[in-house]
Amino acid sequence: MELGRLRNVFRKSLEIPNEFPVDDLEYRGNAQWDSLAHMSLVAAIEDEFGVMLDTDEVIDLSSFIRAQQILEKHGVVLAD
Repeated sequence: MELGRLRNVFRKSLEIPNEFPVDDLEYRGNAQWDSLAHMSLVAAIEDEFGVMLDTDEVIDLSSFIRAQQILEKHGVVLAD
């Protein structure tokens, strides 16, 4: 259910309704994901999964799918 946790982090950080799908979400792909929300999302991901993203990862976090890939690099197993 780790993937569900990541979906919830995206929804909460970006103030997206629960019924809105986030799996295809991309940075600047919706009005809520601006630069300020991006930093909030990064902090929420770090808190939720107990990781510390480096600067390159913060910059590279450009989509929900990319967030999954970055977390997997940190040893977080994301299963549905």
